[in-house]
Amino acid sequence: MPDKNVTKIRKQPPIRDAATLVLVRMRGRTPEILMGERSSGHVFYPHHYVFPGGRVDRSDGFVIPEKDLRPEVLKRLTASATERRARALALAAVRETFEETGLVIGSKAPKPKRPPKGWDTFYETGFGPSLDGLTYIYRAVTPPERPRRFNARFFVTEYERVSVVADVEQDELLKLQWRDIDSALQLKIRPITAIVLKEIRDRLNDGSLYDDRPVKWVKTGPGGRNRISGVE
Repeated sequence: MPDKNVTKIRKQPPIRDAATLVLVRMRGRTPEILMGERSSGHVFYPHHYVFPGGRVDRSDGFVIPEKDLRPEVLKRLTASATERRARALALAAVRETFEETGLVIGSKAPKPKRPPKGWDTFYETGFGPSLDGLTYIYRAVTPPERPRRFNARFFVTEYERVSVVADVEQDELLKLQWRDIDSALQLKIRPITAIVLKEIRDRLNDGSLYDDRPVKWVKTGPGGRNRISGVE
């Protein structure tokens, strides 16, 4: 008979790769960030304000970008991923941004005869994905107690990199709006979102979103304990 005093060990969910894209536009001298509220049907932090993003799909690894990542960005990403996976991460950020906002970050391109799964609608805009405007700025691994866990890479780009705005149907991000950083920090957000907002503010105060600097990463243990961090 099993010992009732033995604590049952809960199986941890697998850690999946995810990618997020922070879009920045300037209103005078004030930077604004595009954010939306997760719907109530979302398992992962519903009703929290987040940047566009989501899980990396297998098909993202088969997409050939019209413009590749800048060498310094690729180098940072390959500290924790293969070269192919690094591109897939950036492509997932572009795809998810399109699916959740209709914003196309790309260059004019014919639609492939057989677009990778999930990319048909993107290519129907007349554009293929471009990665040269993306800067890799942060990485974070979801704590163990969450129902879903992600190894998330955060990218940033300027709104001027958007080629066109398409009409898309989506129900994941609600109340899409531009917020200055101070007001965004007052929204219902996760700690990692606040960290990334402050990282962007620091970069802008230093002069550029595109500076090649070490990328910070963090992994937190159960209950917020055993916080491990570093740079890549």
